[in-house]
Amino acid sequence: MATSRKDPKGRKLKEGESYRSDGRYQYRYKMECGKKHFVYAATLEQLRKKEDEIKNTQRNDIKINASNITLDDMFELYMSGKGELKQSSRTNYRYMYNNCIKEELGERKITAIKYSDIRSFYSSLMRERKFKPNTLESVNSILHPVFTLAMRDGYIRVNPTDGVMSEIKKSHGWEKSKRHALTIEEQQAFIDYVSQTRKYNRWLTLFTVFLGTGCRVGEIVGLRWEDCDFDNNIISINHNLIYRQQDDGKCEFHITTPKTSAGIRSIPMLKEVKKALLREKKKQFTEGLNQVEIDGYSGFIFMNRAGNVHNPLTVNRAIKNIINAYNKEENLNAQKEKRKPLEIRDFSVHNFRHTFCTRFCENETNLKIIQEIMGHSNIGITMDVYAEATNSKKQEAFSQLEGKIKIC
Repeated sequence: MATSRKDPKGRKLKEGESYRSDGRYQYRYKMECGKKHFVYAATLEQLRKKEDEIKNTQRNDIKINASNITLDDMFELYMSGKGELKQSSRTNYRYMYNNCIKEELGERKITAIKYSDIRSFYSSLMRERKFKPNTLESVNSILHPVFTLAMRDGYIRVNPTDGVMSEIKKSHGWEKSKRHALTIEEQQAFIDYVSQTRKYNRWLTLFTVFLGTGCRVGEIVGLRWEDCDFDNNIISINHNLIYRQQDDGKCEFHITTPKTSAGIRSIPMLKEVKKALLREKKKQFTEGLNQVEIDGYSGFIFMNRAGNVHNPLTVNRAIKNIINAYNKEENLNAQKEKRKPLEIRDFSVHNFRHTFCTRFCENETNLKIIQEIMGHSNIGITMDVYAEATNSKKQEAFSQLEGKIKIC
């Protein structure tokens, strides 16, 4: 019989669940031997009660014979206990596991996987799939808690992922790359070029809001007109717009809550930001407002030429194109004028946030205010940027003291 991934009430069905054309709900699962089984129920609530009973039985069966537990089994146990995960995070975990781990290690017995196996696996990801440090860290961030759960449940005595990343980082000379802030000169050159270049001028309002608020990309591309209080000059940040691959393999836009409670905040509206937004609003009243609706949210401020909301990947591509075009033009002009060119270093959309935070730290000493505006859940993140910004200011201040103080 035909099945659907959503029920008649529009509720999204989980993996293994389906709604049948005869009006019943169905859940498909595999026994340890690999044989498929099916259970049915009249309502989704009844079906999910049966699912819970099946999963509990499977957990108990697994514990009876620990020697047969595979990494796949342990990953499923781990995921079943992570009820607090957002759907976007859950989808990302499964995507990483299925595409990076499952084929190589999934069917291996949990008790048979050793430290040397993990080290060899990570090395093969670097060698054959050209994994970079951040991607390898993502793989490790999934495997490490899975093995930790196996250890706490008494299936293994030590976690085979412990210390592997440290060893690899040391042997390859890896250091966590820091996002750089644009210098004042780079920032000015970038904005001037976007403003004065017809091809890229349409990005000006978006980039102005990025550089004038320090918001994350999902907070900006998901910003709505109703989030902007032009009377009191306040921008309310209360949701994220994400573009992620779903369980069915398709990429979709969805609305989520901010990463942490600190992400829900109000940001004062700078005059330049207010001016840019009002200019954009006036333009849209003439050319047409954004008509897209996502998870019940509508009235989005920013849209692409097709009338849809912005994809972060597209924004990053635009930034790269602008940098390349500017640097090419700047080098030609500098050659003609016989001067050193002012090139802009490569950066991504998140560097806008780091740039705003750096400028803020250069002009504000109250760390608590900076933390609240940035939506940092950890004051340590704020302090790191503050220390970096103030160190630069110290060097600048001392350079101006050269020859002005008699010290010898």
